[in-house]
Amino acid sequence: MADTNANPVMHDAEHYILEVQNRERWTAEDQDVDARLEALRDKHGGPPNIIHIMWDDTAFGDIGIPALAAIRGFDTPNLDRMRDEGIMFTRLYSENACTPSRAAVITGRHPVRTGMGVVDWPLGFGGLRGDEVTTAEVLSEEGYATAFYSKWHLGDIEESWPHFHGFDDAFFLPYNQVSSIWNPMGDVANIAPGSAHMRKDNVHEIDEHGLRPDGMVMVIDGKKDEFSREWGAPDVETYMKVDLESEQRLMAFVDQNAADDKPFFISYWPNALGFVPSQEPKSTLNAGGLAEALKRLDGFIGELMDKLNELVIAENTLLVCMADNGPMIHHPPSLLGMIDTIFRGGKGDFLEGGVRVPGFAWWPGTIAPGQFVNDIVHEVDLFTTFARIGGATGHIPTDRVIDGVDQTSMLLNGDGYSRRDYVFIYSGDQLGATVKGRYKRHWITEGEDTGTSPVFFDLITDPRESMAQLVPLIWSSGQFDRLLARHLLWKERYPDREKGRGVPFTGIENARPETLAIGDTLEQLRKELPFDPLEFIGFTMPDQFRASLRTDGVDEAARAPREALIAAR
Repeated sequence: MADTNANPVMHDAEHYILEVQNRERWTAEDQDVDARLEALRDKHGGPPNIIHIMWDDTAFGDIGIPALAAIRGFDTPNLDRMRDEGIMFTRLYSENACTPSRAAVITGRHPVRTGMGVVDWPLGFGGLRGDEVTTAEVLSEEGYATAFYSKWHLGDIEESWPHFHGFDDAFFLPYNQVSSIWNPMGDVANIAPGSAHMRKDNVHEIDEHGLRPDGMVMVIDGKKDEFSREWGAPDVETYMKVDLESEQRLMAFVDQNAADDKPFFISYWPNALGFVPSQEPKSTLNAGGLAEALKRLDGFIGELMDKLNELVIAENTLLVCMADNGPMIHHPPSLLGMIDTIFRGGKGDFLEGGVRVPGFAWWPGTIAPGQFVNDIVHEVDLFTTFARIGGATGHIPTDRVIDGVDQTSMLLNGDGYSRRDYVFIYSGDQLGATVKGRYKRHWITEGEDTGTSPVFFDLITDPRESMAQLVPLIWSSGQFDRLLARHLLWKERYPDREKGRGVPFTGIENARPETLAIGDTLEQLRKELPFDPLEFIGFTMPDQFRASLRTDGVDEAARAPREALIAAR
């Protein structure tokens, strides 16, 4: 349904510029979208099911384009089937690394706004704030059953975990794949030397626990309002079982809710790209970690599509599959086989190769087959779009900026129906670049930008951003400056927030002694040290390490300009 909030969802400033220019057309489109969604509800007896699958570190072009895949030595026939039977996005933008990308998808907000713009590592002592609102929470309010499986990577404190953010069923890793190598196998294989207790005693090591993530929990099994339990152990054997267990649980969740005739929302973010080589026989000519993981995941996606058809719910299920960011091309673990296939750059970059990812949408009978959508879409748009499709826009919070815009019309009508022609691309907490239409401006440059620096790119004629321009695109300089000013002024009125902070892994029913020791040791030190060791939990890095535009809340006095803007509309 169209936005039914008494107070409309608050977007970034640039969205309002587009809204003013396109209001009449968008209103007509929304009326048609509402009618079509209502007809689907009548036909199927309820709102659509939604499944979101998101994996790691894949360059645009590695999947969905068979000729390029053949060059790379592997194929993904089921993702190709999604392309043939639905949409392949050619301008789907993500954030540039794992934690920020996941925070963006699940909250509809650029991670800089939520304090989640930097990748979390064990032990993190923090995570997604409890008062951030997720897709699962929004859809739960409309009666959806919700489940999360595999790589969460949004924090190691209780308030950050998925079953405290609206998911009924949660089986997840608080961190990323690197935790699989911090154990004796990683040490013996010299993948992460020194991380486990496999070293000869060193008389010079006075604090033997100082650098190691002792007590780390790799996998948590959780149920909303019921329990949090450690599953397995922090070792490679457990790590290798996570995705298979996740897929079995996902299929069971689909079966159960289909039988109960209950709408469901599932996020499955596979943990596929491990840093410890698999012992399984190779299935691709490429034989690299990425190709092998994609081949296996593609097989599961095919099984899932078949399952939805067998249960006769495919026509009432939206399936979206995508990568979370570009390939790890900067100092990657060996034998992953990642390259920046089409666009220059990779994970961690604000170049197109870091944030322009492969993505597909499949909804038989609703999404027309065989489409290439060249419109700009950002992953934050999934939050708002899923809410609209699920009839849950009334539950989107209106006290904060929601960067995601509703792209339901684009899904139903195809290319040319996006409600976005801009993207702000952050690198951690620093704004790296802005895209507007076919043009891009880099804000971070090798030297000082005096206004005469070649920082402009035409992404159609130069998709690899290899020919920075000055005179040919200098006409856009003032326009980009104003776009930036609107974005930053809006951030001043609605400032960014700090991430949640706390002691890791509290509340786990079956916690090991070494996990309990994390909090117990800190509590004991508080009694004996001349300072509070817990102060570091809330410590904000100085400006030279992190961007400084931070605050812990929203200034109530700053709401007046926004209310005036809405009234002016």
